[in-house]
Amino acid sequence: MDVSFVIRRRLEEFGLEQRDLAQAAQVTESYISQLLTGKRAPPAPNRTDIYDKMDKFLKLPIGELAKLADHQRKQQLKRELGEEPAPLFREVRELILGKCQPDTEGPVRAVFEKQPFGELERLVTQKLLDVVKGLVQQELENESWLRTVAQVGGRSYEEMRVLVLEFLDTDIFHVSVQNCVAFLDPLIESWDIDLTTFALEIVLNHRLVAGNVKKFEFVELESEQHFIEEPGLKEFIQDASLSGTATAQEVEFLRRLKFKGKRPTPLYYYRELQNLRDPIHFSHPMDRKNEKGT
Repeated sequence: MDVSFVIRRRLEEFGLEQRDLAQAAQVTESYISQLLTGKRAPPAPNRTDIYDKMDKFLKLPIGELAKLADHQRKQQLKRELGEEPAPLFREVRELILGKCQPDTEGPVRAVFEKQPFGELERLVTQKLLDVVKGLVQQELENESWLRTVAQVGGRSYEEMRVLVLEFLDTDIFHVSVQNCVAFLDPLIESWDIDLTTFALEIVLNHRLVAGNVKKFEFVELESEQHFIEEPGLKEFIQDASLSGTATAQEVEFLRRLKFKGKRPTPLYYYRELQNLRDPIHFSHPMDRKNEKGT
């Protein structure tokens, strides 16, 4: 039993038409038709509100269609395992590169061309998708916002609802030109990446999005040269009677301790090491759980 079978059966039981369901779910009749004929896979339950709307209209228990859809999608995924994911359409790549800051586009394009759908291209595409998907998911119930985006693309509200469902259900291996034209193009103003640190900045269309700049860091910025080794720590390490049994991990912990004003002595680090090793200073997660239960 799958989603389309249950929907068709309920429509027949109540003498309803596909257009009635489309109106209730706020999508096009064409979308419902393709869903029922199997030409379109059911969308992921956690990325859409369509199942709750259809459950209510078809007088099904809330969550019934979502549960069926989840099972159906998992079965389909099992059948597809092992297949090589297709790379991005060239049109998709060009649209993404077209949004890149001019000073960065050349070097980024060179990497994209040298490593088709490699780490950098997947990283950028995934993050752009994540940002726009998060925005679209957040605005899914905002009819005014969806109508505005639909108007920008010259579409009806119902057509935009269908595109939203498709877009929220896609990933970097299956993102289409239509997904990009409908969402990435109007919502993303530009993006830039530091090819040394892979810090990524995404600027969204200020006319459609509030708080339109998103920044992401992909490397650990804190490195050893940022730590000034205390004189007392140096003496502690050099004195085998104090630090002879200290492990590399313990020394690293001591090195990361920060102080304002006063300078710690070698003896301080010795005592800190003993405190670190003393089990009486630390509680086990199970101990806290037992305390709450008593």
